[in-house]
Parts: sequence; structure tokens; C-alpha cells
Amino acid sequence: MAERRAFAQKISRTVAAEVRKQISGQYSGSPQLLKNLNIVGNISHHTTVPLTEAVDPVDLEDYLITHPLAVDSGPLRDLVEFPPDDIEVVYSPRDCRTLVSAVPEESEMDPHVRDCIRSYTEDWAIVIRKYHKLGTGFNPNTLDKQKERQKGLPRQVFESDEAPDGNSYQDEQDDLKRRSMSIDDTPRGSWACSIFDLKNSLPDALLPNLLDRTPNEEIDHQNDDQRKSNRHKELFALHPSPDEEEPIERLSVPDVPKEHFGQRLLVKCLSLKFEIEIEPIFASLALYDVKEKKKISENFYFDLNSEQMKGLLRPHVPPAAITTLARSAIFSITYPSQDVFLVIKLEKVLQQGDIGECAEPYMIFKEADATKNKEKLEKLKSQADQFCQRLGKYRMPFAWTAIHLMNIVSSAGSLERDSTEVEISTGERKGSWSERRNSSLVGRRSLERTTSGDDACNLTSFRPATLTVANFFKQEGDRLSDEDLYKFLADMRRPSSVLRRLRPITAQLKIDISPAPENPHYCLTPELLQVKLYPDSRVRPTREILEFPARDVYVPNTTYRNLLYIYPQSLNFANRQGSARNITVKVQFMYGEDPSNAMPVIFGKSSCSEFSKEAYTAVVYHNRSPDFHEEVKVKLPATLTDHHHLLFTFYHVSCQQKQNTPLETPVGYTWIPMLQNGRLKTGQFCLPVSLEKPPQAYSVLSPEVPLPGMKWVDNHKGVFNVEVVAVSSIHTQDPYLDKFFALVNALDEHMFPVRIGDMRIMENNLENELKSSISALNSSQLEPVVRFLHLLLDKLILLVVRPPVIAGQIVNLGQASFEAMASIINRLHKNLEGNHDQHGRNNLLASYIYYVFRLPNTYPNSPSPGPGGLGGSVHYATMARSAVRPASLNLNRSRSLSNSNPDISGTPTSPDDEVRSIIGSKGLDRSNSWVNTGPKAAPWGSNPSPSTESTQAMDRSCNRMSSHTETSSFLQTLTGRLPTKKGKEDELEKLSLLLFHEELALQWVVCSGGVRESALQQAWFFFELMVKSMVHHLYFNDKLDAPRKTRFPERFMDDIAALVSTIAGDVVSRFQKDTEMVERLNTSLAFFLNDLLSVMDRGFVFSLIKSCYKQVSSKLYSLPNPSVLVSLRLDFLRIICSHEHYVTLNLPCSLLTPPASPSPSVSSATSQSSGFSTNVQDQKIANMFELSLPFRQQHYLAGLVLTELALILDPDAEGLFGLHKKVINMVHNLLSSHDSDPRYSDPQIKARVAMLYLPLIGIIMETVPQLYDFTETHNQRGRPICIAPDDYDSEGGSMISQTVAMAIAGTSVPQLTRPGSFLLTSTSGRQHTSFSAESSRSLLICLLWVLKNADETVLQKWFTDLSVLQLNRLLDLLYLCVSCFEYKGKKVFERMNSLTFKKSKDMRAKLEEAILGSIGARQEMVRRSRGQLERSPSGSAFGSQENLRWRKDMTHWRQNTEKLDKSRAEIEHEALIDGNLATEANLIILDTLEIVVQTVSVTESKESILGGVLKVLLQSMACNQSAVYLQHCFATQRALVSKFPELLFEEETEQCADLCLRLLRHCSSSISTIRSHASASLYLLMRQNFEIGNNFARVKMQVTMSLSSLVGTSQNFNEEFLRRSLKTILTYAEEDLELRDTTFPDQVQDLVFNLHMILSDTVKMKEHQEDPEMLIDLMYRIAKGYQTSPDLRLTWLQNMAGKHSERSNHAEAAQCLVHSAALVAEYLSMLEDRKYLPVGCVTFQNISSNVLEESAVSDDVVSPDEEGICSGKYFTESGLVGLLEQAAASFSMAGMYEAVNEVYKVLIPIHEANRDAKKLSTIHGKLQEAFSKIVHQSTGWEMVSGCLAPISVLVFMEPGSGIWMNRSLCTRSLQ
Repeated sequence: MAERRAFAQKISRTVAAEVRKQISGQYSGSPQLLKNLNIVGNISHHTTVPLTEAVDPVDLEDYLITHPLAVDSGPLRDLVEFPPDDIEVVYSPRDCRTLVSAVPEESEMDPHVRDCIRSYTEDWAIVIRKYHKLGTGFNPNTLDKQKERQKGLPRQVFESDEAPDGNSYQDEQDDLKRRSMSIDDTPRGSWACSIFDLKNSLPDALLPNLLDRTPNEEIDHQNDDQRKSNRHKELFALHPSPDEEEPIERLSVPDVPKEHFGQRLLVKCLSLKFEIEIEPIFASLALYDVKEKKKISENFYFDLNSEQMKGLLRPHVPPAAITTLARSAIFSITYPSQDVFLVIKLEKVLQQGDIGECAEPYMIFKEADATKNKEKLEKLKSQADQFCQRLGKYRMPFAWTAIHLMNIVSSAGSLERDSTEVEISTGERKGSWSERRNSSLVGRRSLERTTSGDDACNLTSFRPATLTVANFFKQEGDRLSDEDLYKFLADMRRPSSVLRRLRPITAQLKIDISPAPENPHYCLTPELLQVKLYPDSRVRPTREILEFPARDVYVPNTTYRNLLYIYPQSLNFANRQGSARNITVKVQFMYGEDPSNAMPVIFGKSSCSEFSKEAYTAVVYHNRSPDFHEEVKVKLPATLTDHHHLLFTFYHVSCQQKQNTPLETPVGYTWIPMLQNGRLKTGQFCLPVSLEKPPQAYSVLSPEVPLPGMKWVDNHKGVFNVEVVAVSSIHTQDPYLDKFFALVNALDEHMFPVRIGDMRIMENNLENELKSSISALNSSQLEPVVRFLHLLLDKLILLVVRPPVIAGQIVNLGQASFEAMASIINRLHKNLEGNHDQHGRNNLLASYIYYVFRLPNTYPNSPSPGPGGLGGSVHYATMARSAVRPASLNLNRSRSLSNSNPDISGTPTSPDDEVRSIIGSKGLDRSNSWVNTGPKAAPWGSNPSPSTESTQAMDRSCNRMSSHTETSSFLQTLTGRLPTKKGKEDELEKLSLLLFHEELALQWVVCSGGVRESALQQAWFFFELMVKSMVHHLYFNDKLDAPRKTRFPERFMDDIAALVSTIAGDVVSRFQKDTEMVERLNTSLAFFLNDLLSVMDRGFVFSLIKSCYKQVSSKLYSLPNPSVLVSLRLDFLRIICSHEHYVTLNLPCSLLTPPASPSPSVSSATSQSSGFSTNVQDQKIANMFELSLPFRQQHYLAGLVLTELALILDPDAEGLFGLHKKVINMVHNLLSSHDSDPRYSDPQIKARVAMLYLPLIGIIMETVPQLYDFTETHNQRGRPICIAPDDYDSEGGSMISQTVAMAIAGTSVPQLTRPGSFLLTSTSGRQHTSFSAESSRSLLICLLWVLKNADETVLQKWFTDLSVLQLNRLLDLLYLCVSCFEYKGKKVFERMNSLTFKKSKDMRAKLEEAILGSIGARQEMVRRSRGQLERSPSGSAFGSQENLRWRKDMTHWRQNTEKLDKSRAEIEHEALIDGNLATEANLIILDTLEIVVQTVSVTESKESILGGVLKVLLQSMACNQSAVYLQHCFATQRALVSKFPELLFEEETEQCADLCLRLLRHCSSSISTIRSHASASLYLLMRQNFEIGNNFARVKMQVTMSLSSLVGTSQNFNEEFLRRSLKTILTYAEEDLELRDTTFPDQVQDLVFNLHMILSDTVKMKEHQEDPEMLIDLMYRIAKGYQTSPDLRLTWLQNMAGKHSERSNHAEAAQCLVHSAALVAEYLSMLEDRKYLPVGCVTFQNISSNVLEESAVSDDVVSPDEEGICSGKYFTESGLVGLLEQAAASFSMAGMYEAVNEVYKVLIPIHEANRDAKKLSTIHGKLQEAFSKIVHQSTGWEMVSGCLAPISVLVFMEPGSGIWMNRSLCTRSLQ
């Protein structure tokens, strides 16, 4: 025992260990203590591993092979192994928004486009862990889930909830009063009234077969069956999960990558109406952001002209396509702000005259005056008609207006917002001048508020508004540019707008603005594709308008989009000779130089064809330097060539019709080539304009190039400004990305030289360029990197696994690619802060791994390698451990070797040599050729006989490489789709796989410096990639079913081990410095190991876990404050244990084999003295319940969890107090998950699962002293006391204290205190480490779960092994559970609910009060716990934190701040759950008690244990229990009493008293079933007491005392219910045939009548509180009823004396005291024979002959030496003296001096015997006083005393009634 108890194997060596040593030294002789010290951890000499050290796990794969399960199938079978369909690789088609997917029409595409298209269309490759949702990470105990599990719960009936409502209760009371009035009608004090009343009562139903003599076993069996039926299966469904933040193990499935949309706004254009209608008007809408000075949407063109107006243009306009007829549009706004305007621009057909002239009629004519101005209008119409005929294809700017969008949104949402930003105040609408001028903004709005004030820019929830815009501004010909527009818009927001002074064009434009619906019908994308749900193609569509976000949006491309927007801005022809005034620009997209090469790719505007070959800008009349505001939208071809270009042709349009003048005259040409060095050309251009048609082959040159012989405007200066913007998911528009993709594609196509920018890259230079382009990826813009993220990562991954061969050299790019990946991922992490989940995983990257990433694969041209020689030196393809690295080759073109050493080089003479050398190194055995790795291929690493040469070569080589397949087209991998499983068989021949995970592990292990740091920062990414790669590899090789040991080569496993070890090292060494990073790293590592458990050799993964543990443990020894590191380890463990097959991983079906060494454990060697086990302890059972070596090895993860729990809860664990909640939550979470897991619903399986947690019982038993004391809330009982060590010998190992637990009326016993630790006496220093109520509650529910589900026989065997001390400890725990899960009652829930309303500062205090009830003791408890906190040493920061939390655990619900008032139904539901939990918890306790009873009934030391069992039973009866539970509880109690009658009547006598009190209390229950059972129990108790000794004085007395206590203390006591129970008992006695011939029935009848009389009198006492005479009369009768209970009779006599004294009736008071003294004397004379004491009550007959009533002669009298009888302070010599002195004083005050003398006659001998001279002198002094008073009386005194004699006889000899009538008699005589 020199060792310390396993619990105390401390993390840091502390003083506590020394204390422990001293104690173990002192008690080294006590085997029980020894055993207890080792309650966890088996003290075998050789096999103990301290809990702080990790044990070696069992090799799980071997174990399963060597221990096959006997059962072939059935539920247990599934516990042994993972299900065969555990992991699936699913190819799920991606959702396409549109009816046809967006792909280019061309069949010929360049590789980059092909890759992009593939990336946007291929199926998602998802790895599914089919049962993942059952792990704790996905199986949270959410409220909804709880509700689901709580369906169909029965309503439990509780007496506390059954309080009758006022009216009926009152009627009942009145009825009872009427009935009990019979007392007054019958002679007072007689039995008659009792009998009369009882005869009228109805009994409750009798229990069938109660009086039969049934064997105890059978009774037990029946009770057991009844208890087990209709039980709730899932305990945790009734218990809310602990309140914790998002659990660490929760990993959300990332969102599916999808197209980005901002907040969407639906704008419907309803009508446009001018004062005059003479010509068609064309409108467009777009959004602008003034602050960013940016147009943030493309244009939406709409046409609201009447058919008549449209008819004017028929010659010029081809038939309109339906797509151009849209009148509603959906705008998307990613960054809504106060600066967004909806700008509406109007154009009209070109006509002669500037804009002002053309707009004039619209300003001056009014619709009302139409008839007046008829002629003028007709003229205007005919002019318009002419212009439409002639100039119908040209437009001119006309008018514009703008709507401040946020004004609309905010005012539609609410008109009462006072935010400064929003320009709408109560009642008054400010806004743009045009809207305000005629208060023209009419909207369907009300004053309701729908959006919250701080969310002024929310476009998703405002109320739809209809706007009428009444004013337009005329366009100024010289102010058409965007710059001018931004000035106007900014000006509009100012109160003194310049615009306001302008004369407007009056019109009415009606538009609807509303939030866009989720899935609108009839919608077209910006490319005019129909969005799904497009039921009818003939319906007018809604257009989705493309957004140009104000700032960058970081979302990867997922759809094909390839659009170009051209914005002609201005032209300067001021210096051009000749006539060029009305200028328009024709824009064309050309694929060649011939005019016929214009492509029909320009989108139509409104009411025209879908696509056209040309677009014209609007004309500004007579302006040689016009500005333009046009937007030309082009659908770019997927593949561009050098000949694609934009052609701009400038025309002069003649507006007047003149002879020989053409309509349009070309006045200039310019162009923009689309590609420049292979890159798309976009941006701002200032182009020179040529006067002549461009020459041949112009398109490949830029117009800036001075072509010989060409004439240019203004000497070849730039005169035409144009902007070209691309929105493309093909063109990256980033030089670095372009270069990288171009190089990779060049390799793929094998086309050299490559042109990139101005460079021509030759093949020999390619390697350096490729490396530099990879490292330069860092310099690229983040936005394009994110947009092309999926493709970029695909390519980098490809380079890792398939280094290219360039110019005959293998180029290792693994390292460079790995670095690039690490840096890209870190950039994303740093810059996209808001896009992470709780573990710091960036959502974009997580969804890439989950959906997009797949193993690169190829389709080899030739299916198998050809023959090859064995010779050849292997100078560049060897590996340090390549004996186990398989090679696979494709002979067609072999440039495939990848090595991890960047500096390696070698030049094989020819591909053939290269191939031959490799094949030579591996031997020719086909089984090892990788291409053949199909289902039948040999396992990795089976290399039968490599040649000696090659082996030596391998040994010599110092480089590690992996060799890979090559195909005719390098990098083809990403172009071909992966075969699905269906076509797999045919494909397998052609398929060769590349092992990305091996390369990745290798690169990660060998990297260092900054790269390693980057990889560590985002370790999760590489871990998840690796796992997915591993699964894909297994899937394609049909290895998902292969034995786990053969799945991966050893070399890879070594790399993984090295990786895990170094990362664990980082966690341990850096946790204090880089806290946040280490937390992420720690969780990433845990998730990785969790994933590996699904795919790798599980024993190997366990060994990795062990290695992590080892590193942490060794660090912990040196840490002063270990809690941070231990907390990290808890997170780590919790994540690993969240595995969906956690139970299977713990080998639940293995039976623990004893430790290898045969040496006996100390505990078994000394076990004959331990409690009651046999000589040889059953080692297996002990191992199952202790954290023994076999347990920790075989149930590896459960062992780790329970070890953590044991270490952290250990009272001596320094600094770990703050982790209590965390570790308890971990266990709670696991058990809760098992409980609800459908796989474990079968009881047999649940028992196996529970077996993994058996040591939990021992661990929690160890913590008893630290648990929160729930019993303190009960003021009736303290908690059973654990005795301090020095009491062991005297108590003989018994824990049951010998004092009564509660003061029963009249007896006073000190309240019990909280038990200390059984080992270290409870000191104040230890106080603060007690657990919070919440933690304690969680621990106890876990304990109950294990007890509920564990196998009973196993538990029974273990209980047999436990010492008395430990069993009592267990009973202590159960006792605590009873109080912990007591039902609170609906009223408490309601009270808590009403309190939630009051938001006062002392909210917490009030809630605590409500929860804990407002009974004094409960408040006291809160106060005490607060006081304790104040006292607790501030040193423990954690201690104060944990205890100061408001105790939610006492409630059973979570505080929900948002929802203040709970509905009636919710309160009912909460009460229902709480009631069911209380019932189930108590039934589990009852089950356990039954097992304990069965276990101990055969042993010698059963008494102390049975006493403990009884204590728990009594405690449960005292709590608020359901009717269901109480029935079972009474059944158990009856069985217990019938098995061990002597227990109650001879040993545990104070418990007998308790039991009587509990039974009697339940006899007065309002629920009839409870009364039936309680009456039956009480009757059997009397019967058994009688059978032991033909007398049941004990029970009689206890029942009588209990009744007094009950009636005296209970507030809501109902006599009618108790009367029924008494009647039931009477009925049993009458029907009991066996005892009919004994005195028993009569005795029962006497007792029942006596009880009934006391009952009736007590009830009447309450009624007659105001009538003193009646009250005294009743008190006398009650005292008489307690004739057989000396203590109670004494109490009532004293009560009477008190009442008399209060009213100054001193003589009467004195008589009561004399009776009291006589009673005491009577019992003292029975106890001790002392000559000087009075001989019983006879001595007092001179004072009053009535005193003889107090003699103890009936057969019911209980001898005073019995436990608990006459134990009051008065039943002593000094008590007697006190009573006599009080009596003398009262006689003296009453003036009855002769009586004073009589009293002193009894007192004097006692003082003389004690030689108390002082007292004697006082007495004689008093006597002298008395006699002198008599002497000094006048002669009248004789007369008075003459009268007094007969009176006193009258007074005190009233036979039987004892009613004090002396006051009136005396007075009468004196008169």
C-alpha cells in the first residue's frame, strides 16, 4: 500500500499525495480502507499503470480476428464490426438553376475552357459516412429532437399538483365540518364519537392478496415485473442536455457551392404615360452607387409603348423575340447602402433639332388641353411619323430621372423611423426633388413597422411599394457622361438641388418595387437561359439583371458565364475636316476582317430580336464631340482567336432628307483586338480613329500601331474613349493566374514554345517558368483567385501527384505546389474573416473538399505494361523504402516519376531505358504492377523477390519518391470525368490511380520553416484532403472491404505517425503562446484521427492517440497550472469519441481477460475481511468496474474518457476545478447520444453499452463528498452521515449513524450536517471544490443511466465484492439522487414563468427563490451557498466562477430570454417531463436498492447496509413523488419489512418512527391509490410487529407520535382522507382471518379509534383557536389519547401548562406540571432504582389523586430503555427537578401554599441525596415564605381553606373528564 490510490496519481506532485501516504500508513492494517483507496485501478504488483499515463491499446484488428463473436447475427453482431456500407462515395449531379445548363455551343474548345466547363458541370464527388449523423457531433440533444423523443409520455399524477380548486375544496370542508359536528352531539371525551365517525367513513380499495402468505422470492419477482413494465426507455429524453456553447465536435456540412446573389429586388414597370402621345419612347433601368461612383448593374431595357406607337417603327425593327418583351426585372444588390439609386433613362427616335427643342412639346402641352391644341398635335404626330419612317433605327437621348432606392425601402418598411441616414421622417416625405414636387410618390404603404431600425439597408423584408414618378429631367446634350450623372445624383440628395430649378417634363411612370420571391417563375438569366420552373415559354418573362458588385465578392465560379460589356464614352472629332456632326457609333464583334464576319452575339434591347450583329449609339444632334451613355452587351465565344476583335464604325447621320445625300456616311473606323498574347483585352481605351477602312490583316494589330499609308483623325491621337468590361468565368483577368494556367495547359497539349505576355517560353526554360509561376500565384489578386479556386486547387493537386517530364527531365513540383496551396489557403483565411465556422474552417475551402475534390485519374492508352528488361541502373527513381512502394507504369510515354527531393536529377537515355530501369527495380511480377491493381491485385507492398541489385540500389538511395502512371496526355486527368461505380469493371483496366494522400503526407512531413507554419495554420484543410483522397483510393481499388491492415502501405503509415507526432508536439509546446492557433490545430488533429478510424487500421489510429496522450502527459508533469492543456486534451478526446461507431471501437462484446500476470491483487488477498465476498474475488468483475489495465486497454476510448473524468474530479487535482463542467458534459453527451441511438435501443445491446461505463459508478462514489448537496433543500432530513476515519473501529465498519435524523414533536435532536469525505475529514479548506449543482446533476443522471441499463447480474456480483463502506457510499449516492431529481411541481414552473416577466436587477435572486421554493429552509440553502462562496478562498478563480453561475440546473429548463411568457401548454409540458424524470429516476434507484438487498441478504453485515437502504427508501417517500412510483416504493418497503422484520423493530428503531410518519402522511394523500398502498403498508407493519412479540406497542407508539407530528406540522392536511385510511386499516383487521383469534384486531381497533380521536380533536383545536376553554378541553383529550406515548403526553401536558400560564390560570398550570412530573417519575423509576427518587406517580397523590392516571401499567406501555422512547430532556433526574420547581412556583403564584409544601416534600430528598446545600437552603427559604403566608392570613383564611378542601376534591377528582372547572367553583365558594 506504499502506492497511492489510482485517483491520486497526480498530474503535478502535490502535498495531497503526502497526506495520502500518512493516512495509508495509519490505516495500513485495514483491508477495507485499502480496497477503497483503490476503488479505481487494480493494485496488482505488475500491471498497474497510473491513470495519468496512457496504456497500450489493444490491437483492434487482431483482436476481432482472434476473438470471433459466438453469435452469428442478431443485434450484438452489429456491435462487433462497422457495417459494410459504412462509407460510400457518391457522385451526385449538381443542381442546375436553368432548364438547360450553361455551356458554350462550340464543339472545339481549348484545354483551359474545357477544364473550366468540366469544373462547372461535373457531378459533386461526395464521401458519405452513412452513420455519421449518429455520432455525437451530428446527434445533438436539440429541443426539437427532445420533443420528438418525449411524445407519448404518460402524465404522472402528483399530489402536489392535485390540489383541489378553491370552491370544491371549500364545499368538501363544510361537508366535513357537518360530519364532525357529531362530536358535539355525543358525550364529550367518549370513544363513541370516534366509532360513530369511523363507521360512517368509506374505506379505500383493499389490495388483493395482501394478507396471503406468499414466499418472499415470489413477491420480489412480482414486484420486479410490475416495476419493469411500462418504463420509459430513454432516460436522457427526460433530461435537458447541459447548457453549453456549440459543442466542439459539431462539424457542419459545408454549403453546396452555388452562384452568388446579393439581396434581390423585383422591379415591375407598369406604365409610362406622357401628356402627349406622339411617338414611341424607349426606357432603361440601372442601379448606380454614388459613393463608389460605380454602375452596379447592367441595363434593363423595357418597352411600355402602345401597339400603335410600336407600329410606327415596323420597317426598322425585326419581329420581337419574347425574351426582349420583359417588363419586370430582378436586381441583385450585394452591398446595399444609402447611396444606391435606381436611374431611369428615356430615349426617342432621332429627329432634327437638339434635345431641348424635341422635348419642348412635352413640357408645354397638357393632356387636358388636347382638344384646344388638336391641330398642333396632329402636326407633331405627322412629323414624328416621318422621322420614324426615315430614322427609325437611330435613337437620341431624351430624359432621365432617379429614385433613391433606400428611401423607398425604408419608407415602405416604416414611416416612423428616425434614423439619420434614412430620409423619411414622421409624416413628411423627403426625397429626390422629382418625387417630392407634386407629392407624387404614392405607395401602398401603411404605418406598420416591419423592419428593425438598425437594418436600414435590408432589402429582403420591406413591404412592396408602387411608385408613381411624375417628373423627368431633360437630358443635356453636353452632360451625358457617367461623371455628370454622379454629380446630378449627389446633388439630388441636397435640399437646395440645382435640378429643382429646372423645368421638368411631366409624365407618369408607375413601377412596383418589392423583395424578389425565392423562386420566381418565368425568369431568364442574364444569358437569357430559362430558370427552372418555366411552365410556359409564351409568357412574358422576368429578366435577372447581372450585378456588378460595388466591391469584390469572394465566391468561386460554379457556372459558365462569358459576357463582355462595351461602353463607348466620348469622341472628339473637333479637329476632323469635313461634315461630321450627328455622330453614331456602330459596334460589331468580328471573328474575321470581312464585313460578313460580324457575329450575332450582341444582345438585343427591348422589342427586338434576341441577338444582333451590330449596335448603334444614340445621336446627339449637331455635336462634333459627343458623349455616349450606351451599354453594348456581348456574348463572348468560348474560344477566342487572334482574329476576334471589336470593330467601331463612326457614321454621320443626315437628319434632313436631301437629294443625293445618303442616310449615313462613314466618317471613321477603329478596333480592339480581343486577345493580346493569349489574354483577354479589357479596360479603358483611348483609341485613334482611322479615316479609311482598315487594311488587310489589321485585326491582329492594335490601332495604336502606325500602319503605313493610313490616314488618321488628328494625327493618330487617341480621340475615342471606350471601356470594355468582361464578366467571365473563363477568363481570369489576372496575369499571374493566366500565366499559370497557360503553362499547365501547354504541358498538357505539349505545345512549345508557349507565348505568355511578351515572352516565348521554350521547353528547356519551362521548368523555371513553371516554378516561378507557381510561387507568383501569391501576387495574384484575391478576387480572381477565389473565383477560380476550384480549378486552381485541382491543378496544384495534379502537380503534386504528377510531376511533369520536361525535356526528358522529371520536374518535381510537389513541394512548390504544396507551398502554393498552403499560402493560398492562408490568404483566404486571413482575408475572409467572416466566412469561417466555429473551428476556423473557411467555408469556401471546406465545400471544395467536400463536393469538388476528387483523385486525379487518367485513361491510359495502353492497358498494361509491355515487356521490359531487368537491367538498367536505377539512378533517379528509387526510394529509401521503396521495397514497399508499388510502381505503375504506362509504356506509351513515361515521364511520370514524382520525387519529393526537389534537387534530384537524372537523364535516362530514352523513355525505354527509363521504363526498363524502373521495371528492373521492381521485378517483373505483375501482381505488383499498379496498372493492374484491380480487385484481384495483391496487397500493397507484396513484392515477392526484388533482385538483389535493385535492393542494394534501394538501400543506397537516399531519396524518397513515389512513382506514378503517365498517359499520353499529361494532365488529361482533369478533363475526363471519373467513372462511376457502374462502369467501373470495364474501366478498371484503363484506370490507374495516383496516390495524392501519400504525396501530401510526405510533403507535409518534410516541409519546414514558413511553409510548415502555413500548413499548420490551416492543418484542417490538408487533413481533410488527405482523408478524402484515401477514401477515393480505397473506393476505386475496391478496397473499402479489404482488411484494414492491408489497405495502406507501411511507409504511408509511418508518414502519418510522424505527422501526428510532430503536430501533437506543436500543440504541447505552443499552447501558451499561440492559443487560438493551437486550439484550431488541436481540433483539426482530433477530427483527422476521427476520420482515420473510419478508413485505416484502427489499432494503428489508437496508437496515434496514445502517442498524442503521451506527449501531453509528459508536458503536464512540468506545468504549474495544467488546466489549459488538459482542456485541450478534453476537446481532442471529445472529438475522437464523437465517432459514430464509438461503441464498436470500444469492443463492447469483449469480456475482460484478467491481466497477464497471475499475481493476486492486494484487494483479493485480503478479501475475506472485505464486506462479504468469497475468498477469491472474481477478478473479471472487479476489472469491469475499475479503471483496471484490461479495462483501459480493451475499452480504449471509454477508458480514456473515464480516466479524464477520474483525474479531473479527484479532489486533489490542483487547478483543474474549472474543467469539472467540461469533463462531465463530455460523459453526459456520450451517454445521451447512446441513449437516443436507434442502433442501441435493444435492452441487451444497451446493457453492453452500459458495460463500457461501469467504472463511472466507482468514480462518482469517490466524489460523494464534493457533490452538491441537494438534500439541504429538505428541512425534514439531513443527509446520511459518513463517519470520520477514527470512528471505524468503534462502529465496526457501519456507516449508519445512531442518532435520529429529525426531531419528532417533543424530541429535539441536532440537525445533521453535510457529510465530509470519508477519508479526509471535511475541512473548510475543501469546501470550495464542491461541484456546482448543474455538474452534480449531470453526473448523477449519468450514474442513473448506467444503473438503469447495466446487466443486473453483473451489478449484483460487483455489489457482492464491495466493502460495507463502499456499499454505504453507493447508498449515499442514491440518497442524493432522490433529492436531486425530485419533482418540483407545476406551481413552481408557473411561478418561474411569471417571474421571468419582471426584468428587475435582482432577477437572479428571484428566480433562485422561485426555483428553490420560498420555504424557509430553501431560502436558507441559497443563502448558505452564497455565504459559502463569500468565504471561499479567492485563490480559486474557477471555484467562484462555477458556483456563482445562476443555477439553471435546479430548474429543468433553459432560460429563454427572447420568449418571455411561456404558454400554458409549455408549462404543462415542462411539468410532464419533470414528473416523468422524477418517476423514472426514482424507479431506477428502487431497482438498484432491490439488487443491493438481494446481494446483502445472505451476508453477516447486512444490518448496516439494510439500514442504509431503508434510509434511501424513506427519503424517497419524503419527497414529492408520483402515484406510480409510490406504489412500487410501498411494495418494496413491504417486502423489505417482511424479509427483515427484526431490522425495524429491533435495530433501526428511529427508522421505524420515520417509516410510520411517512406512511401516515401518505395515508392522508388526496390520491386514492397512494392511500390504498400506504394503508396496506401500515397495516402490515402493525401485523409484523405483533407477530414478533404478540404486541405492537412500538408501532402503536410511533404511529401515535407520527400523527401528532403530522397534524402539528402539515399545512394542507386533510382529515377526511386520513379517516378513510384508518377505516381501510380497520377493514384489513376485520378481514384478517389468521389473527382473528388473537388480541390483534382489538388492539388495532383501539389504536385506530385513539388515532381518530386525536385526529378529530386536533382538527377541532384548529377550529376553536379563539375559544380558550374549548381549546384546553381538547388539549386535555389529546394528551389523554397519547397515554401510551410518554414523550408526546409530556409535550401536550406542557402545552396545556403553557396555555394556562398565558391566561394566568396558575393553579391549573401547576396541576399540569405535577402530572408531567409524575409521568417522568413513573418512567425514571422503571429505568433506575434510586431510593431518593419518587416511586412513580403514587408519591404525588397527596397533591392530586388524578395523578395516578400517569401510571405505566397497560400492556401497551413501551419500556423506556427502548430506542427513542423517553429520550427527551425531561426524562432525567434534572428534568424532574425542573418540572417540580416550576410546579411549586405556579402553586405559589396561585396562592395554594399547602400544595407548595407537598411538592417540596418530593424535591428535598433528591437534593439531600446530591448534597446540594445551596438548593436546600433556597427550598427551605421558599417553604418558610409559604408557611408564613398561611400564618399571616386573617381568620377568614380558615373559612377559605375549609371551602378549599372539598373544592380540590371536586376539581381534581372529576372522574375521567379532567375538565378544569375549579375557577368558577372557587369563586362561588368564596362568595
